[in-house]
Amino acid sequence: MAGEVFKAPTGTHDVVPPTSARWEALERVFADLATRAGFGLLRTPVFEDLAVFKRVGEATDVVRKEMYDFEDKGGRHLALRPEGTAPVVRSFVQHRPPLPWKVWYQAPMFRYERPQAGRYRQHHQVGVEVLCTDDADLDVEVIALGHDYLRQLGLHQVTLLVNSLGDATCKPAYLDALRAHFATRTLCDEHKERYVENPLRVLDCKREACVGASADAPRMVDNLCEPCGAHFARVTAGLTAAGIDHTVESRLVRGLDYYTRTTFEFQADALDAAQSGVLGGGRYDGLVESMGGPPTPGIGFGSGIERVLLACDAEGVFPGPEASIDVFVVDVTGGETARDLVLELRRAGLGAERAYDGRSMKSQMKQADRSGARLALIVGDDELAAGEVTVRPLSGGDQDRVPRTDVIDRVRKLL
Repeated sequence: MAGEVFKAPTGTHDVVPPTSARWEALERVFADLATRAGFGLLRTPVFEDLAVFKRVGEATDVVRKEMYDFEDKGGRHLALRPEGTAPVVRSFVQHRPPLPWKVWYQAPMFRYERPQAGRYRQHHQVGVEVLCTDDADLDVEVIALGHDYLRQLGLHQVTLLVNSLGDATCKPAYLDALRAHFATRTLCDEHKERYVENPLRVLDCKREACVGASADAPRMVDNLCEPCGAHFARVTAGLTAAGIDHTVESRLVRGLDYYTRTTFEFQADALDAAQSGVLGGGRYDGLVESMGGPPTPGIGFGSGIERVLLACDAEGVFPGPEASIDVFVVDVTGGETARDLVLELRRAGLGAERAYDGRSMKSQMKQADRSGARLALIVGDDELAAGEVTVRPLSGGDQDRVPRTDVIDRVRKLL
């Protein structure tokens, strides 16, 4: 329809300048930390075969309610990526890289849910995954990377919760104990029958009935087999040795079914409880095998960019970077000098901008002030005739006229 104004679909949003510069700065912080820890960047497709994501758990809300799935024109049943771990594992199984395989990612994720602050139908995450060993020290290393990332952004009002979900040896008996416990309790409408299928979902439910029913539920940490108990003790001791405060939370099961042993979540105390999770993950020692690969333990985490920036705003930390423009060229002689000089400056590694459309000196100087540039290079009729350029500090100070051929050297000295 003519004149119709289109907007981004519900639950999505545009990241426009200068906000996008803040996103880029956050991604650089994460990339630098991950690279120093030996991780390489992995990019996977936005969509995968539906079966890849069913491995995260048929009974989870991610698969049952929130996944965007569709048939393409070839009749293939596909799904938009709802989380980051399953595509990484699929890629590992397909390419069989040498171990250890340490990768990080930055990617959009898609979940159909009610949009609210920090929660979008298309949101964005950074994360890491390591495939190689079940050594508890690796758990500490991965958690410490998440901790250092949040600290480097300036976040300090953050609580780390940790738990263990056991393994195939001790977890089945624990699930039976949970079922027996919940059979005598009143649960929310969604879980009053579904708890039999997966009682862990009740622990993860935030509705009042399930929260009450879970308050005195058996704890996995009290029912761990000897190897899982030793593993968890090594993790908590390692976190203490690393100076990372943490709290054991028996109801921390996360929203996906592939987790084994260690699970963890960093919660921002400055945000509402329902939206406080800013980084979380855990160990998934059976996921590779479930996708047709060799038995290969793994651990990783994901962190929502939108949610983390909300936490930064709440604490008043990690502001957007300052403007990257060094020089603004003001030309009232037709624009040819500005055109050529801006290109020379950029090719010399300097940030440069200019005005267009033959604007007045006053208008161009206002734009120069708004640009955040430190210097204005001014070309008027006198400068053009003399083959010179006036260099004016925009924050105040003496201006100077220099030969056109010496401009770049003078700018570098002043900056």
